[in-house]
Amino acid sequence: MSANREATLPRRLGPRGWLLVLALVAGGVVAVGVAQRHLQMVSLRDVAADEAVPQVQLVSPADGPPVRALTLPGTVRAYHAAPIYAQVSGYVQHWYKDYGAPVKAGDLLATIDAPTVDEQYQSALADLGVAQTDYRLAQLTARRWQALAGTQAVSQQEVDVKAADAEAQGAKVKAASHQVARYRVLEGFTQIKAPFDGVVTSRKTDVGNYVNAAGGDVGSRGSADELFSVADIHEVRVFVSVPQDDAAILHPGLTATLTLPQYPQRQFKATFDTSANAFDPQTRTVVAELLVPNPDHLLWPGSYAEVHFDVPLDRKTPVVPEQALLFRSQGTQVAVVGADRRVHLRDVKLGLNFGSTVQVLSGVSRHDRLVLSPSAGLLDGQTVHVVQAAAGLSPNLAAGAGKPAAAAGGAA
Repeated sequence: MSANREATLPRRLGPRGWLLVLALVAGGVVAVGVAQRHLQMVSLRDVAADEAVPQVQLVSPADGPPVRALTLPGTVRAYHAAPIYAQVSGYVQHWYKDYGAPVKAGDLLATIDAPTVDEQYQSALADLGVAQTDYRLAQLTARRWQALAGTQAVSQQEVDVKAADAEAQGAKVKAASHQVARYRVLEGFTQIKAPFDGVVTSRKTDVGNYVNAAGGDVGSRGSADELFSVADIHEVRVFVSVPQDDAAILHPGLTATLTLPQYPQRQFKATFDTSANAFDPQTRTVVAELLVPNPDHLLWPGSYAEVHFDVPLDRKTPVVPEQALLFRSQGTQVAVVGADRRVHLRDVKLGLNFGSTVQVLSGVSRHDRLVLSPSAGLLDGQTVHVVQAAAGLSPNLAAGAGKPAAAAGGAA
């Protein structure tokens, strides 16, 4: 039994055995380290390659808003406005209507003392009386000579002369009658009257002031002064300069709303009346005229107003966020991502700017996926990584995007 027990006892390792064990352990440690380093390098290369691909968010074009708010400055004018001048020279005897006074057509505004006109009128009446007397005498004489015609008492020549003299005297009566009528009209001008129903908007004269006759041509003479201004404001006209880009909205049936600084909580309805049908070459705008009922006389001539139009739009024209646009030397572009996750740069033509969104007239379709906020270094054909696909603009959001156009109101 002692021999068998000695056979089962393990032999002790010698120096060479221990060296072999140490070598094996060291080799295993090195192999594990190399393997771990290789795995780390592979992981780092994968991370670097993944990070080299730009991460983008996508958005799709949406339907445009049904209307666009367009706000333009306007000027309120009276429906009728008339500056009133004197047609005879003289001194103001009295005035009867002051600022803001309501008047009816024919109401007396002022009277003028014009002694020169009075004298000329009386002289014309006297000249008419003399002419009528001469005419009656010439008629009587012509009849008498006509009765003697054919006898040896008078010649036919003398008869014809007397008849012609009667006609000449009749012409003088007509001329004198015209002079009387002229001075009678001038006499009527000594009373300044309202030309129509309205309100006195200015009185620029006073008792005792000397006024010159306007003569119907104030511009050339430049010596006549305006006495009164009368305005009919039962309805007012609003004049708006519409840019050429928006002139297509001007058509019969167009409506608008007015807001005025003195009535911030109130809106006034206006309807389109007419336009100039011509653009001002300096401003590229056309003057449009709107009518606003004014029964309570709240709107005064000369007021500033903001005119708000709701411009219908074609909803089939897509809109995209402004952040999806690229502005480069080639022009305006968008970055479209295909199914292969590659970027395709497209040139686009822009339409109206709504503030946060803009119309795209050509270059995109509703099914395209666009990069939101593309970087300036994004290249055509570059692969991208979609980290979060942003949903396309909802119809409600697209409609709300039209509201800021009150400030923009133009094409992009």
